[in-house]
Amino acid sequence: MKHEDIIEKTVEFVKRELDGAEAAHDWWHIYRVWNLAKHINKTESADVLTVELGALLHDIADAKFHEGNEDIGPLKAREFLSSLEIDGKIIEHIENIIKNISYRKSLEGQDFKSLELDIVQDADRLDAIGAMGIARTFTYGGSKGRELYNPNIKPNLSMTKDEYKKSTAPSLNHFYEKLLLLKDKMNTKTGKKMAEHRHKIMEEFLTEFYKEWEGEV
Repeated sequence: MKHEDIIEKTVEFVKRELDGAEAAHDWWHIYRVWNLAKHINKTESADVLTVELGALLHDIADAKFHEGNEDIGPLKAREFLSSLEIDGKIIEHIENIIKNISYRKSLEGQDFKSLELDIVQDADRLDAIGAMGIARTFTYGGSKGRELYNPNIKPNLSMTKDEYKKSTAPSLNHFYEKLLLLKDKMNTKTGKKMAEHRHKIMEEFLTEFYKEWEGEV
């Protein structure tokens, strides 16, 4: 099967699977990560098919929406890719990308490494910061009924993976517990450069947020 046909079928599959998904983790999140991954790969020259499939399938069954089950995503990806008769080594690579891409996984240590994972992970993290990251943070927090901000609940800056998974803290805490840390966790040269800009956007937002919270502006 041609590259273009594989991607077209994968896009159709992802759109079906994520129909009605929470807005911060829907098809449009996948679309943005996919485009970011392709952009980053222009200067990295990793395997194009693996990068695109990894980006398109990285959130096919996010554990946070499946009672913490981290096996569903890789299994769904394997079943779908097998139906397209994709090479077994590529399928295994995609499974490893899905298993290791999350921030949760980084808190305990990734057990797999590849350039393709680096690229898809950077793309996913870029969509978690900047203006888009701000929008997604409050969208997800709102879907969970979380407070915007509570000065009495301080960010937990040394969370374990389990604490991160179970956190119900106000949305603003997420900036300090994860988003502001991502700039220094980027893997690729392009990812690092793009993260610098998006990081500044978040810093400017937080400065403005606190001023408006206190009625100063």
